[in-house]
Amino acid sequence: MAEVINMPRLSDTMEEGTVAKWLFKVGEKVSEGDILAEIETDKATMEFESFNEGTLLHVGVQEGETAPVDVLLAIIGDPEEDISGLINADNSVTTELNVKAEPTSFLETKTTESNKSAQVTIPNGVEIITMPRLSDTMEEGTVATWNKKEGDSVEEGDILAEIETDKATMEFESFYSGVLLAIGVKEGETALVDSVLAIIGPKGTDVAGLIENYSSKDKNSSNQVEKKIEAPTVEEVKTEVPKTPEVLNTTTSNQRIFISPLAKKLAEEKGINLLQLKGSGEQGRIIKRDIENYQPTLSTSAHYTPVGEEVFEEVKNSQMRKVIAKRLGESKFMAPHYYLTIELNMDSAISARAAINSEPNVKISFNDMVVKASAMALRQHPKVNSHWTDTATLIAKHIHIGVAVAVDDGLLVPVLKFADQMTYSQIGTNVKDLAGKARNKKLTPAEMEGSTFTVSNLGMFGIKEFTSIINQPNSAILSVGAIVQKPIVKDGQIVVGNTMTVTLACDHRTVDGATGASFLQTFRKYVENPVTMFV
Repeated sequence: MAEVINMPRLSDTMEEGTVAKWLFKVGEKVSEGDILAEIETDKATMEFESFNEGTLLHVGVQEGETAPVDVLLAIIGDPEEDISGLINADNSVTTELNVKAEPTSFLETKTTESNKSAQVTIPNGVEIITMPRLSDTMEEGTVATWNKKEGDSVEEGDILAEIETDKATMEFESFYSGVLLAIGVKEGETALVDSVLAIIGPKGTDVAGLIENYSSKDKNSSNQVEKKIEAPTVEEVKTEVPKTPEVLNTTTSNQRIFISPLAKKLAEEKGINLLQLKGSGEQGRIIKRDIENYQPTLSTSAHYTPVGEEVFEEVKNSQMRKVIAKRLGESKFMAPHYYLTIELNMDSAISARAAINSEPNVKISFNDMVVKASAMALRQHPKVNSHWTDTATLIAKHIHIGVAVAVDDGLLVPVLKFADQMTYSQIGTNVKDLAGKARNKKLTPAEMEGSTFTVSNLGMFGIKEFTSIINQPNSAILSVGAIVQKPIVKDGQIVVGNTMTVTLACDHRTVDGATGASFLQTFRKYVENPVTMFV
């Protein structure tokens, strides 16, 4: 009998997974325990083994695709077994979800169109033009000038009017050809976006009363007309650059530059400064010929006009990035953070590290010393080694320190279990091993769970001081900066010393200010006098 295999939940926070690689093809025999696929979760890429034996009959999620937990992943059964019912059942569920997820705007469009036809009859060939949204913040516009009068012929691309927005006065082109039958907003008048601006259609068409009826009864339907004019598709937003506003003359005359739409487009493509052009068209209007015949002139005071293309690269959010965003957002906005910062004298730590590393086969880092000092300080200040619940504060008697590791997709926090019991060398070896696994996406869930405190070190990047967001459910995180040389006062004398700034972020629900300050004082004692960590 065929067995349905769904997308597994491979971590406690996993909500969806991406199939990185299938190790079997449809039609191949699978044995119990075989690695069926590699699945990318929010934390790592993990091997998923089969718990069934048989032939791989169907793959529900292709390589590179993402699917929620419990969605059909694969079907295993006998070679000649009919599985159409199982596949159809999954498709019916997917179809139902898609129907439920149909955008309301589409449903509203259909409803609006039906209402429109019931309320207002628009003659054939007539186009209703509404007040366009010419900026992202525009809510209403004022007609500064009409370039056409009622009864004038209008061609597609003609400048119909000049409209004053909240940011600039801009030319508004007609997207239709015909006769200007009616004007809805007079010169100097202001109207809301989507109000009827004008009506264009065949000469002699009766549109009496259409503006009043349309604007009073069909505000929603006017949105539909407007969508024809200016609303780009999702794909267009990604690839096209919005039209730049009309270039204004910045000289003392303050006269606007008259230019045809085609000429303006060509000028933008060639990077030509319109202030340097003289139009040969009617009333000095710049036309296509002027752009094609333009010869740049050298000038010591030439006006610079930046030319370029606005481009966005779309990078699909990985599962790890999605969970980082979710978890850190919850931490930042749910846990009341406060920060305590101290500056440490690192002269003794530098000398101690050099002495320790002089031993054969021993090499420790300053971060190893920080982890050790944090673990020992937590032993003396257990309230920092805690986490909040709705019913109680849980104070951990064990010390598991998470060490933040940067990877390509974001941040992972492998955990050093019982860090207070480790030597410098053991801490260094374990950190290197876990960091390597993190970068290769080989960390197991067990190696990333159970931290009671976290250390984040950006000193190797030259960052002198920073603050971190608490890694929930921890009550605190220590941010470690770079060691820098600077003048310090020692024994009443100004000398050159080595200092390091650390910042402790605390959850005020569990750690009071005095408790956090006491922890840092103990931490300072261990770091500035490393020999005390051997006592």
